[in-house]
Amino acid sequence: MLDRELIEPLEDETPSSYVDRIGQLYISITNMQQRKYFAQYFTSLEVASFMAKFCKPNKKVIRILDPGAGAGILGCTLCEHIADISYKTEGIELTAYEVDNALIPYLEKSLRYTNSWLEKRNVRFSYKIKAEDFILENTHKISNMKNLFEYQHNENKQYDIIISNPPYFKIPKSDLRARAADFVVHGQPNIYALFMAVSACLLEQGGELIFITPRSYAAGSYFRLFREKFFAIVRPVFFHLFGSRSNAFDRDNVLQENIIIRAKRQELCPSGYNKQTVIISFSQGSKDLREARQRELPLTEIIDLRSKNAILRIPISIEEEEVTSIVSSWKGGLHVYGMEISTGPVVPFRAASYITDKEKDNDPCVPLLWLQHVKSMSIQWPVNIKKQQYIRLCDESMSVLLMNKNYVLLRRFSAKEEQRRLTAAPFIAERFNTDFIGIENHLNYIYRLDSVLSLEELYGLSALYNSRLLNIYFSTFNGNTQVSATELRYIPLPPLEIIKKIGRHILNTHVSAYCIDNLIDETFNIDIEKKSERNIITYG
Repeated sequence: MLDRELIEPLEDETPSSYVDRIGQLYISITNMQQRKYFAQYFTSLEVASFMAKFCKPNKKVIRILDPGAGAGILGCTLCEHIADISYKTEGIELTAYEVDNALIPYLEKSLRYTNSWLEKRNVRFSYKIKAEDFILENTHKISNMKNLFEYQHNENKQYDIIISNPPYFKIPKSDLRARAADFVVHGQPNIYALFMAVSACLLEQGGELIFITPRSYAAGSYFRLFREKFFAIVRPVFFHLFGSRSNAFDRDNVLQENIIIRAKRQELCPSGYNKQTVIISFSQGSKDLREARQRELPLTEIIDLRSKNAILRIPISIEEEEVTSIVSSWKGGLHVYGMEISTGPVVPFRAASYITDKEKDNDPCVPLLWLQHVKSMSIQWPVNIKKQQYIRLCDESMSVLLMNKNYVLLRRFSAKEEQRRLTAAPFIAERFNTDFIGIENHLNYIYRLDSVLSLEELYGLSALYNSRLLNIYFSTFNGNTQVSATELRYIPLPPLEIIKKIGRHILNTHVSAYCIDNLIDETFNIDIEKKSERNIITYG
């Protein structure tokens, strides 16, 4: 069936073009549900060519691994690129993993044609297709080691180049793959991070890893252990960001902020990072990759490995670099000022029996704040929404209720189309005639541990979190629509007296939310043009 359906190569067609057509054929004859089962989002020809061109090998025999091969577009395009540019390369050995048995015949066809194409250019080519799970197949080889990132014997370092568009989906900690790669697992891991971590272990010293993945590993507690281990063994030398959430995998209608990383296996002592640089590249999607603008920055400005969280910050413009420099210079923070941030404790499906409409309930009720109640610089409750906006006050619900006191409320999620990620508002206790309130799980709240936030602090903090300044800073490391309490907890803050000064100004002059940016910019004597927001930024 495959031979009858599969399109044959054109005369002297390049492997990359041929494999791209094979991939499109497979997409056309399979349904999206089947591809989602295997998390198959095929790399476009433009992206595959862009990733392949990073490599400039100078060895006689190049060993390549593609741990999630699909139809073979990345591995075959890389082989084509090596044959075109490397006069030293005499042979290429490619290992390709693919667990979808229906796709393997297409991969086989791709590799056979690549072999014949390379033969005409006097490059020996051998390949192996492994229909096994990449994580389980490779972690067991060194399961006797306490830590995959400790010293390994040479036989485990097999590859010169590892290139991949791995699957991405969350797996439970009980999953065999999560247990096998527990050296980087925290919380509910995403499988693409396991692919990256295991691949790093299989690189030769000086070998290169080139991955396109979601950007979510840049920050957040779930990926903290991964960042710590991964960047201890490989050094990032290049990042490419896609501005559009939909253009990198436009054939599959994927809404995901994606990033390409190129990293080298190079174990450095902390002082060695001071001398390293990273190239930052940006395009809106795959179609404008040739026009991507690049900038070079010190590695220490991208990632601070001395920090426990090792957050990856990737400023893609001069404006973002300036903002990062300003905010990073602040020495304050929530913990420094005796404040804490937590996530709203009311989880609707768990508290369903307590959530109610006051008009329909004779029991005592208190206000329940949802994401929809939090606007920029204001709390609007109640509002005309379908959600029930009260929660019963009873012994059973007390574990999810909070004392009614001053809080800064922040949305935990932003809409995909929104330019800004942070939306904050002051919650003023005296405006609610109640001893307790409910805060739903899609909100974060800031509070003082042993006392109460003053009105000056409430309005000053809310203004900062709503400002263009902190939104730009936040966008340099946050690659999704979720705003976690962990990420907010470690954002630097200016001196507390300046925060209060901002709050006093708002209270005295009734500055509207639309003027917050001007107030913050004037306070810190900075000039950040609106064009620096990512959707309309001009990159030079």
